[in-house]
Amino acid sequence: MDKGAVAGENGDEEQSYTGLNSVQKSQAKITCATSDENLKEIFRQIKTSKAPAVINYGASWCRVCSQILPAFCQLSNKFPKLSFVYADIDECPETTQHIRYTPTFHFYRDGERVDEMFGAGEERLHDRLWLHS
Repeated sequence: MDKGAVAGENGDEEQSYTGLNSVQKSQAKITCATSDENLKEIFRQIKTSKAPAVINYGASWCRVCSQILPAFCQLSNKFPKLSFVYADIDECPETTQHIRYTPTFHFYRDGERVDEMFGAGEERLHDRLWLHS
C-alpha cells in the first residue's frame, strides 16, 4: 500500500496512543488512511493485491480504541504477511459512515471482506490475525 502515511518512521518509545498521529509515530508497519479518497485507494489496492489485510476503524476520542491501538501496532510487526490499515472515522467520514462501533476490525482475503470484529480484546485480535494471516 503506497498511498497514505506509513507508520514506523519515528523511533519514539514513549507515546500515547490516541489515533492517527500516534500510529504514524509508532514503529508499526501500518498504512494510515488520511482522507476518504485515500481510504478508497486503499480499498482498491486490497481488492487488486488479494493479499490478506486488516483495517482498524477507530477514533482519537474513543477510549477503547486507545486501549487496543498499542497492541494493533505491535501485532503489525508480528504478522508481516498481513497488510495493516488504520482509519480514523473522523478523517474518513464518507467511507466510514457504515461503521457503527469503534473499534471495528475488518479482515480481507483475496480482495473480499471475510470477517469482522468489534471491541478491544487483545487476545481475540491476535487470534483473528493468526486465523487470517
